[in-house]
Amino acid sequence: MMKPNVDPFSCPLCGSSNKCGVAAGEKTCWCFSEPIPKGVLQRLPAEADGVACVCRACAMSQSALERVLGQMAEVLQRR
Repeated sequence: MMKPNVDPFSCPLCGSSNKCGVAAGEKTCWCFSEPIPKGVLQRLPAEADGVACVCRACAMSQSALERVLGQMAEVLQRR
């Protein structure tokens, strides 16, 4: 059953196309093989859970942010 106000073809975080393979009728989606950071999943609205994928840009921007913050923490620990 579709949840109201959730477009399975749009990223629930930014509204752009999420390129979801499952929503397009395929058996898999790009997100099946790429890790989605916890921070991204925690920002998803409850009504989008199990209905719409995030887009790669939202997933990767959080991943990049986490990587940079980790590098910064390492530098600060060496001081």
